[in-house]
Amino acid sequence: MQDLDTAQAEIRHLETQLERLERGALDPELFKKLRLQYGVYSMRRAPSAYMVRVRVRLGILQAGQLDALADVCERLAPGRACHLTTRQDVQLYGVERAVLPTLLRCLAAAGLTTREASGNVVRNITCCPWAGVAPEEAFDVTPYAQGVGEYLLRNPLTQLLPRKIKIAFEGCPVDHARTPIHDLGIVGILHEGRPAFRISIGGGLGPQPRAAQLLEPVTPVDWLLPTVDAVLRVFERAGERRNRARARLKFLVESLGWEEFQRRVLAERPAVWATQSGHALRLGQAATGELAVTRAFHAMDVEHPDVLARWCATNVAAQKQPGFASILVRVPYGDLSVAQLRGLAAVARTFAGGVRLTNTQNVLLRFVPRAAVSSVYEALEPLRLAEPWAERMADVTRCPGAESCLSAITRPRGLAEAMEALCHNGLSSMADASLSLKFSGCPNACGQHHIADIGGFGVSLRVGDLPAPARAQRAGGPRSGEPSEARQAGRYVPCYQLLVGGGTSSGNARFGQRLARVPAQWTPEAVRRLVVFYRDARQPEETFGAFVARVGIPTLQETLGNLPEVNLQAVQRDPQLCTDLGAEEPFVPDAGKGECAA
Repeated sequence: MQDLDTAQAEIRHLETQLERLERGALDPELFKKLRLQYGVYSMRRAPSAYMVRVRVRLGILQAGQLDALADVCERLAPGRACHLTTRQDVQLYGVERAVLPTLLRCLAAAGLTTREASGNVVRNITCCPWAGVAPEEAFDVTPYAQGVGEYLLRNPLTQLLPRKIKIAFEGCPVDHARTPIHDLGIVGILHEGRPAFRISIGGGLGPQPRAAQLLEPVTPVDWLLPTVDAVLRVFERAGERRNRARARLKFLVESLGWEEFQRRVLAERPAVWATQSGHALRLGQAATGELAVTRAFHAMDVEHPDVLARWCATNVAAQKQPGFASILVRVPYGDLSVAQLRGLAAVARTFAGGVRLTNTQNVLLRFVPRAAVSSVYEALEPLRLAEPWAERMADVTRCPGAESCLSAITRPRGLAEAMEALCHNGLSSMADASLSLKFSGCPNACGQHHIADIGGFGVSLRVGDLPAPARAQRAGGPRSGEPSEARQAGRYVPCYQLLVGGGTSSGNARFGQRLARVPAQWTPEAVRRLVVFYRDARQPEETFGAFVARVGIPTLQETLGNLPEVNLQAVQRDPQLCTDLGAEEPFVPDAGKGECAA
């Protein structure tokens, strides 16, 4: 009740400020800072509408919350759909300013919040979606992640940090949570038979990726929250506040040097421990809200058992709890419609004891009785959510891109659609390969392209001689309302900078190496050539990362042949190069400054 009361007070405050803004009594820049604290972003080419990010704590959802998301999508979001992010959040698009309070109240009534889904705060804490069910995990890290999240949300210490902080928890030997790319990556281990942690600090992606570094060999459970608190206090005092491009924690670690940063954190921690509140004492005691399904089910005879078997091979995994399975529901392009949200809610109520979002933009149904797996497939199929190949090559991760984001250059959804078609047609033999494809619309890495086997980020390439006004504006596109010689010339080509060989493992991050800059229209063919070369030339059991290391970048560049060669003559031969995948109009690089840095 206290959380709901707090949320309602915050919404009333936002409502009051909205009224002041409409009267001209509130500076729009000040309102921007306020709304960002509530996860409300401006949208590209939509001055009166917003993108709203819903903070799904640890990615855990209840069936009723899926219904609530469906309701707000249907009533208040013109697209009638939502997008799942790599931070286990949900994003809604096209929300008009006037309905923001209504939307936030609907979410709050369902136990969801947008608070601190943006801004210079601790963002949504992510957690391994397999925590609590994975047979190989050290222990279930969920209660500890919940405790840290509850302590940091609305904490005065975290309301105006130098820059955003991202935290991830993992308990498995396999790094599902991608801990090395986070400001704080927290891995559960067993030390002398008891739960403990390894905490790494200073990771991050973006234009200058860094891998997190291990603070100490073992952090006891009692020291978990004091350690997190100490890191934030050091960052709050010493972090960069003038140059936004250097304000992330990874740059503070770099400027101080690891040994000095480590010394400051370890010196700060005892004082935090000695004065800690009851939050730390309750760590590990939170309930997950999941209950094993007790109803009995009978396996169904399905019309196409071979299709069911293919789906089970990539989307279903046994839990450590006997008799139960977890099912990965592949969400193509990370988008869920109103009907799909409601359908998932019904499936969760009937068959599952828990639902979690994944950082691969999918949905994990947990505690599904093994006998009910075929029934779940039958329920998902009419929703178009019974696609196989979850977290395989066909399951492309992508950011929303230039369809909505202020800073994006390209539209990764169009590329993801093209790759999906390719997997069904030209690469069907490799669609279920353990090979990751991740794409972002700009260098900011919302699609986590640095840690993919094959990744890429959007860039624009100018070819030929453009008129002087266009040359002067090539970074940001023509000004609104001006005659656009650049648009007429059509000499900007949307491209992807391809990277290969990225990935993470426990305590390790391997960032992809730059391979080539390829026009968006040619990128599916470039990926196809790389995958076919890997298929034909790999050694037995060789991963793509090991393959890249063995054959080398020059050999892979030769595989692409003339694809990277784009010039004025190529554009004249193929004018479609000046149109992005998924777009109809000629490409114009009109990206601006994103609000994540506001």
